[in-house]
Amino acid sequence: MAVHNVDIARAFEELADLLELDEANPFRIRAYRNAAQTLRGLDTEVVDLVRSQHELSELPGIGKDLASKIRDYLETGHIELLDELHRTTPAVATELLRLPRLGPKRAKALYEKLGIHTLEQLHRAILDGRLDELSGFGPAIKRDLLHALETKPTGATRTPLVTATVYVGALVAHLKRAPGIEAVTVAGSYRRSQETVGDIDIVATARDHKPVIEWFTHYDEVAKILAAGPTRATIQLRSGLQVDLRVVSAESYGAALHYFTGSKAHNIAIRAMGQKRGLKINEYGVFRGAKRIAGVTEEEVYKSVGLPYIEPELRENRGELEAAAAGQLPHLLEPRDLKGDLHTHTSATDGHNTLREMVLAAKERGHAYIAITEHSRHVTIAHGLDPGRLHKQIDEIDRLNEENLGIAVLKGIEVDILEDGKLDLADAVLGRLDLVVGAIHSRFNLSRAKQTERILRALDRPHFSILAHPTGRLLGEREPYDIDMPRVIAALKERGAFIELNAHPERLDLTDVHCRLAKNAGVLVSIATDAHRVQELGYLSFGVGQARRGWLERIDVLNTRPLRELRTLLARTMGRSEGALGGKAVEHEHSRGTSH
Repeated sequence: MAVHNVDIARAFEELADLLELDEANPFRIRAYRNAAQTLRGLDTEVVDLVRSQHELSELPGIGKDLASKIRDYLETGHIELLDELHRTTPAVATELLRLPRLGPKRAKALYEKLGIHTLEQLHRAILDGRLDELSGFGPAIKRDLLHALETKPTGATRTPLVTATVYVGALVAHLKRAPGIEAVTVAGSYRRSQETVGDIDIVATARDHKPVIEWFTHYDEVAKILAAGPTRATIQLRSGLQVDLRVVSAESYGAALHYFTGSKAHNIAIRAMGQKRGLKINEYGVFRGAKRIAGVTEEEVYKSVGLPYIEPELRENRGELEAAAAGQLPHLLEPRDLKGDLHTHTSATDGHNTLREMVLAAKERGHAYIAITEHSRHVTIAHGLDPGRLHKQIDEIDRLNEENLGIAVLKGIEVDILEDGKLDLADAVLGRLDLVVGAIHSRFNLSRAKQTERILRALDRPHFSILAHPTGRLLGEREPYDIDMPRVIAALKERGAFIELNAHPERLDLTDVHCRLAKNAGVLVSIATDAHRVQELGYLSFGVGQARRGWLERIDVLNTRPLRELRTLLARTMGRSEGALGGKAVEHEHSRGTSH
């Protein structure tokens, strides 16, 4: 049975949840969560490490006990401890833990004292007042629970892009080995780099379709074959992901790829443009009467309606057709355009690698610079830095820069924006830094007016460079807090500060719509990983996909600038004249971009 790192990570995360409900040792719980993060961040599948006789216990956060459990899962698809916890814990337990304000104690009280065994039962218990029987469930908690339950998505679930990438990559590699295969491309929302994907659409070409269909349906991760015909098949993977394959002739490849990539609204608009020219456009080609006149490439399809090629990420019918007709399509950002990362963490707070390890890993990826931005002291759970510890790290970074490692290390902080708009550290402390990244980590439920004013007051501080993960969302886990984004972006523009597109795939915060707002206002976007371990430095690629959906070009992005220009821009946000940065400034100019 094929097992991916993400499968083992899910099992460890579930173990941690169930152990938390069982009030197990907190260090043991954290070990499973850390191991899950390590597995998700690995560039190599664990199964391949085992085959090459790599010692799993040498991986960060993976000791002998966890390595043994990983091997058990690879061999059997089970972890004995997890099976045991499933037998002794109500099935609703893990669902309850995912709701806001419900820690283990409150979750246990719900199913032990009120007999709550489904989310629907919890909903009814809130409405009929039975939660009043339990201590620890005040009005605010009940309000948040009710909101979460009533806004819970229904219908088919969507898969985070980062998770889908694991399964899709392995499946495409399998398909490329199919007999007679000529080309394979993943289409749909996946190709458009949407934050989450539903079903996966794959378009392939081959002269003989039947062997490709058989190869596809016999993939070893197939749980169920939902349909299998001469040119199309649909399977469900063991992960739950549904995949549709269309095998077409080479003369229809571009037309099929266009048809199965674009959003419904984009495709309808293109077909309407074709109809005005007397053309019929479908997945088989572009036809004038019975004659096929285009369809080998997507460029041919667009040319048939008088348009240049439109990049997949733009195909949402949100102005791209008009821009194409006017010759005003953006030259979208490319991964190679990025020169560094301006939001990362080390083991000094809640990261998992040392300062030196993060810096050298960034250099290995081709970065010209990296900013170290630990949490500030208000985030106690992350062991945030107080002034004394921050001063020590500043000195440590200065010493590292003096080694001339071939990469510039910028001194920063991810400072908390407190409820009253003050920053968590004094101006005198922040003044020693190269940049200040401001972030909200608490009181997400403030009103739109109060949350917006909170950010605006923070922007009035003497040292403020970048607004981090501006809506605080966690995809599938936490809704964005409510702010007046146009007003915030206008304030950033007035101050000369920047806004972050947090590339961590659990956030992808800014949305594509907000990216366009920033672009139109002339506010530069910092695409940053928020990396807490070296493997997460690769998350920049997800940020690039989101930026492309938001029409961002190289000129719209802060960290496409070479180091000297970046220093000038940051210095202005810190209230300094050009080039006068805090501490010791060490220049490492690089002409190269960043590889991902």
